[in-house]
Amino acid sequence: MQLSEAVAARRSVRGFLDQAVPLAMLRDLALKAARAATGGNLQPWHVDIVQGGAMARLKAIMADTLASGRLEQAAYDIYPRELGGAYRDRRFAVGEAMYGHIGIPRGDKTARLRWFARNFQFFGAPAAWFVTVDRGMGPPQWADLGMYLQNLMLLSVEAGLATCPQECWAMYPDTVTAFLGTPAERMLFCGVAVGHEDPDEPANRLRSERAPEAEWLTVVA
Repeated sequence: MQLSEAVAARRSVRGFLDQAVPLAMLRDLALKAARAATGGNLQPWHVDIVQGGAMARLKAIMADTLASGRLEQAAYDIYPRELGGAYRDRRFAVGEAMYGHIGIPRGDKTARLRWFARNFQFFGAPAAWFVTVDRGMGPPQWADLGMYLQNLMLLSVEAGLATCPQECWAMYPDTVTAFLGTPAERMLFCGVAVGHEDPDEPANRLRSERAPEAEWLTVVA
């Protein structure tokens, strides 16, 4: 597979087959992704692989947590609090497109909440990576995390797997870090569900649009 093909194929998959991914493959992908660019060679990423019995336990914990209605203080603002303009419009449009594919109208808030809860079951994925970072790291190191994650997802495409990066896990940092045994000096960034795509899941028909180049590309000559 050409790199350009992997970039074009990568997308957030929200429905996985009940088919295990070998631990050796999950480990190998995580190690290969560590060739990501990183300022000063800090390599600020810390990665936990969750699969097998541990995955089943975490899914059960999150089902109980959501059923109880218990909320936690989010690890960070997933979106800017004053998101506006084209950014707000794009977020709204992709959400409406996804709910359109799965047939949930805007007014059915109960069904939308039920769907959102599937995030915390990894959309049925058999495994996940969790990424944490030292609390003292700043925006440049968070950019390094993004480059690591992009490597991880593209390598997954090359390996015939599908992924879904999930910042929603930052909404339950206490539960996740307690489960993982994360040291207090590190904070949770996100999870990445990984597995084999379910081709029959309607949500997987979504192909998010990209803004025209006139909105974001400038050539200085």
